[in-house]
Amino acid sequence: MNTQTVFPILAGKRALVVGVANEHSIAWGCALAFRRAGADVVLTYLNDKALPHVAPLAAQIDAQLLPLDVTRPGELEALFATLAGQGKLDILVHSIAFAPKADLQGGLLDCSVEGFLQAMDVSCHSFVRMAKLAVPLMTDGGAMFAMSYHGANKVVPNYNVMGPVKAALEASCRYLAYELGPRGIRVHAISPGPLKTRAASGLKDFDRLLNEAVERAPLGELVDIDDVGATCAFLATPYAHRLTGSTVYVDGGLNIVG
Repeated sequence: MNTQTVFPILAGKRALVVGVANEHSIAWGCALAFRRAGADVVLTYLNDKALPHVAPLAAQIDAQLLPLDVTRPGELEALFATLAGQGKLDILVHSIAFAPKADLQGGLLDCSVEGFLQAMDVSCHSFVRMAKLAVPLMTDGGAMFAMSYHGANKVVPNYNVMGPVKAALEASCRYLAYELGPRGIRVHAISPGPLKTRAASGLKDFDRLLNEAVERAPLGELVDIDDVGATCAFLATPYAHRLTGSTVYVDGGLNIVG
């Protein structure tokens, strides 16, 4: 896989990408795209179990690698304290989501309070917390991205509790775009089509969802992590400096089909 700079339009920029678990992660597609565009990249890893999978990827793109588990008190603040000591930040990607398996695979009616709150905290509110810590480092403006899915706006069978959670995430992006616009900071929710990621593997009948996406999408094919990364890289460049607050679909047109 080519990791060399192709068109250095993001040279001199620094991107924090949260959510790389392995080479199939959407976050990895974003990290690759930013690096190819000339940006310096910081990656995070969840824990010691994840480190052997993420460290080789970080080495491929000469990325700084730092620990981050948003459920552990103080760890998010420690991450941004480290970044603050090194200079400014220009790009933030939030690509993490979690719901307990029992709450994810059961219907919304059966979702526990604890499971709902945990899903909302990790998958949505952690982005708000990251944004607050990132703002002081985005002294020259910047771009923030959070990963959503079509199930935020339409019912997708078996998406269950993550539908309301992603709806809240998209709304948070719009409100953050409104609040941060005067600072020159742009915020987008990115909504990829179905992708074969580790997180998606937890959804019931996911293979059927993939097959239906190919059949129904106007372009007739699945998107991949490079497509998502390229979209984020474009939105982070000066070419998109007056775009903010949108939910950007990267799905081959699947979202327009009834």
